[in-house]
Amino acid sequence: MSLKFLLGAALSLGLATTAASAEDVTVRLLHVSQTNHPLWQQIAENYNASHPGVTVTVEYLENEAYKAKLPTLLQSEDKPDIIYSWGGGVMRAQDEAGYLMDLSDARAEFEKNIFPAALDAYSIDGRLVGIPYDFSQVALFYNKALMEKAGVDPQSMETWDGFLAAVKKLKEAGITPIIMGAGEKWPMHFYWSYLVMRLGGADVLKKAEAGEDGGFTNPVFVEAGERLKELADLEPFQEGWLGTLFPASGGMFGDGKGAIDLMGNWLLGTQKENSADGEGLPLDQIGFVNFPTLPDGKGKATDTLGGIGGFLITEGAPPEAVDFMKFFTTPEQQKIAAEQGFYVPAVKGTDAVITNPIIAEVSRNVAGSTWHQLFFDQDLGPSVGRVVNDVSVAIAAGEMTPEEGAEAIQEAWDMR
Repeated sequence: MSLKFLLGAALSLGLATTAASAEDVTVRLLHVSQTNHPLWQQIAENYNASHPGVTVTVEYLENEAYKAKLPTLLQSEDKPDIIYSWGGGVMRAQDEAGYLMDLSDARAEFEKNIFPAALDAYSIDGRLVGIPYDFSQVALFYNKALMEKAGVDPQSMETWDGFLAAVKKLKEAGITPIIMGAGEKWPMHFYWSYLVMRLGGADVLKKAEAGEDGGFTNPVFVEAGERLKELADLEPFQEGWLGTLFPASGGMFGDGKGAIDLMGNWLLGTQKENSADGEGLPLDQIGFVNFPTLPDGKGKATDTLGGIGGFLITEGAPPEAVDFMKFFTTPEQQKIAAEQGFYVPAVKGTDAVITNPIIAEVSRNVAGSTWHQLFFDQDLGPSVGRVVNDVSVAIAAGEMTPEEGAEAIQEAWDMR
């Protein structure tokens, strides 16, 4: 064998290796779910194993850090290819800024697996801009043992007066009624939002956004603040609630340090992961009821607050990012989430395999909801949503009157 042949063969092999390397693609996915991270990491590994030359990396960033850093990341050359989203006004703002890829050409393929209503939530003016993966509901989760100890019937909390009575009864029994992570503010806005929904009914936000009947200064929004202050005046939260961050609040619930947590169904995971022993409350010791109704309110007990979580693909991301999301939303991959109780997948063919009884009930609740409202702080967009969160905490803390809160939200809406 000649030296010339060997050199030629080595050169050919080198060029082939270089060509293969040049085709290697890395897709970066950035999200906020501590609970779901192991599952999503496994799905990425499943994809990587069947797609040589493609590496999907899954990165976790804590909720508030994600919200703070994402705007800068989206303007940088180091932006992720796939980003977590709650949908709503924040997603619309990102689309208007030109940060998102138009996925309309792939809609037919996503429609094979994803429920139409979920896809509609990630569409803007008929264009598909995101891929939903789950449904969630915010509800009053409670510790069964603590409720029994205080002699509180959870069903009594289905009305506002009954809920306040339960809080008082828990306090009398020496039990912290409610765990609150107000250090991140958004957990408190669940109370204000639900109160608006129960008082104003299904068209309350649309009317306010249109400026009808005083917009966000309408008496409904003021009364929601008054009801929130009525609750806060009972001092139902744990000591230091104003500075407690969300992960810590979940751990407190899991450690049995409070009886009630108004939170999304992701609490089932965070209460375990952030508890002192890493186990938290057994699922059979956790129950939940819908947020209470109010006298003369237009809202129904079956009107739910929650989300349709999803992912957005950033403009300029490689085609493999879209391909991975097609794989991610197949029933085969999402059945794992359903079977293990991670969340309620927005993917067809997964509801039948949900084994977690609480997740199954959430699934039925959302399916039968008379109005499923996206979290206010996401639906109203980043600037207004931030004020909603600030106002909710300020009213509860006695730092702002309900009237001032309503006016601040209206001002933010006018200036958006």
